[in-house]
Amino acid sequence: MTSTPGPARRDVVVLGSTGSIGTQALEVVRAHPDRFRVVALTAGGSQPELFEQQVAEWRPAYSGTGEQASVEAAGMACDVVLNGITGAVGLRPTVAALEAGNTLALANKESLIIGGPVVTDLARPGQIVPVDSEHSALAQCLRGGRASEVRRLVLTASGGPFRGRTREQLAEVTVEEALDHPTWDMGPVVTINSATLVNKGLEVIEAHLLFGVPFEDIEVVVHPTSVVHSMVEFTDGSTLAQASPPTMLIPIALGLAWPDRVPGTAPAVDWTTRQTWDFHPLDDEAFPAVRLAREAGSRGGTAPAVYNAANEVCVEHFRQGRLPFTGIVDVVARALAAHDVPSGGPTGPLTVDDVLAADRWARDHVEQLLRETG
Repeated sequence: MTSTPGPARRDVVVLGSTGSIGTQALEVVRAHPDRFRVVALTAGGSQPELFEQQVAEWRPAYSGTGEQASVEAAGMACDVVLNGITGAVGLRPTVAALEAGNTLALANKESLIIGGPVVTDLARPGQIVPVDSEHSALAQCLRGGRASEVRRLVLTASGGPFRGRTREQLAEVTVEEALDHPTWDMGPVVTINSATLVNKGLEVIEAHLLFGVPFEDIEVVVHPTSVVHSMVEFTDGSTLAQASPPTMLIPIALGLAWPDRVPGTAPAVDWTTRQTWDFHPLDDEAFPAVRLAREAGSRGGTAPAVYNAANEVCVEHFRQGRLPFTGIVDVVARALAAHDVPSGGPTGPLTVDDVLAADRWARDHVEQLLRETG
């Protein structure tokens, strides 16, 4: 009797290998050497000793630091590129992976959000596999019905460390408080984005681009325990939810192996213990970032690039003590209001250069705003 062979081992490129997503991806690979092999590693260069240790352990065919190294690695012949870079710098590697025909396990949501049609027009059906826990959850739930049967997508948000606070109470938030997320262990930028709910705003735009669902059919609800990662509501009144304890290992492993699962990735929910799941409406007055993201996404063109870039600059100023917590989204709103949003470039459709030019404009504009306001 012959046994059924398992899935073929996949060659994996990890971009941003020293970050939260990258290190956890290597943890998945380490636990499943029969499923994955690391062929390239790149990092931003902020943790050189860790990167040297990773290169020594994995001995990839290619390794390097900086944006150009990530572009080169993303274009290598491989089975899957995991883009775990944080920020707009991940755009060119995303484009390189898609142009090379590689499957893109995308944790760098910013590249899809700011790139918009630049990215989606390059991707063949199924080439982009989401690694964000919410979008991985949606992709799993969408297996349960046809696109024509989907009524809406429901993104869950933990609410961050400040859920329930009023805008007035948020004015005195410290950096240390903003970095103390109640359920997730992430890098500082993503953690602060989760506290302001900018991260959830970015995820609304990402869901629209990934799944082609109109903005008005994408809802955000607050779910503090972060066990239900997102839901899909169908036209007959049924709702499918994906649930697991709050860990990124599951969406990372699924992103690397898609459409297959990786057995034993993480413990499941213990259904024999008593537990309660709470869901609450989002407070748009205290946390206007999601509403602002919808506006940017609906405007399209380079508006999402401005939303993202302005936020990145504001987060850094907040971390340095030069901007109050509530000022982050306030300044992003001012940058969006000042930006003229072209739907395409001067000679045709939107290009990578157009997007990056808007990114630079937003960064310069925010720096000028903050200098003028002291």
